[in-house]
Amino acid sequence: MNKNSNTYQILYAAIMVLLVGVVLAFVYMALKPKQDVNIANDKRSQILNALHISAPNEAEIPATYDKYVTRDLLIDQNGNITDSTKNVAFNVDMSKNIKLSKDQQQLPVLECTLDDGSKKYVIPIYGAGLWGPIWGFVAVNDDGKTIYGANFSHASETPGLGARITEKEFQKQFENKSLFQDEKFTSVSVMKKGQKPTNGSDYVDAISGATITSRGVSTMMESCMAAYEPFFKKLKQ
Repeated sequence: MNKNSNTYQILYAAIMVLLVGVVLAFVYMALKPKQDVNIANDKRSQILNALHISAPNEAEIPATYDKYVTRDLLIDQNGNITDSTKNVAFNVDMSKNIKLSKDQQQLPVLECTLDDGSKKYVIPIYGAGLWGPIWGFVAVNDDGKTIYGANFSHASETPGLGARITEKEFQKQFENKSLFQDEKFTSVSVMKKGQKPTNGSDYVDAISGATITSRGVSTMMESCMAAYEPFFKKLKQ
């Protein structure tokens, strides 16, 4: 075959594309189990951080998680437990779950037991920042009212601005804040410094220069946590 012909060049390019595709597919399949483990461990680490717990090292993350996260729960719109199969809450993909209608969304809860025997309930939340998705895990005390800890993360927020939602200084503000005022669910607002919410809810200071991301956290807290109001009230009782 004439190597200078169009037919040869097209055939050569097609074969090379096919070979490269096969190699990339093989590499992807070979690395996927390890990637899945890393993604799962990163999620476990974020959940533990909401509980103010960190594993001694990366290899100990699964064991540390299993020690403190004692039960997975799915609840319905009335706050009743519908499923407690192992990992049923952990495996909920919040990026997909949030796009469903309210009556189709799953409501995952991670029941945790700390070293002192106290119970905490970790709620996964998901929302939108300035440049992409943001998400978090909020640990609620067994009074069903106050926040024990929170951990937030993001996909592509601006370093030094919106990305600061991952910093302990910002997350620590949520500790001991109340989700209820006068028995009414009000969430916890993120407000520009010097401002207060009109509904009387507890609030934290927004990140300076990151108005949209801060507002995204506030909206995420309110929209996601509101669905758990019946569950929280059952805990209080």
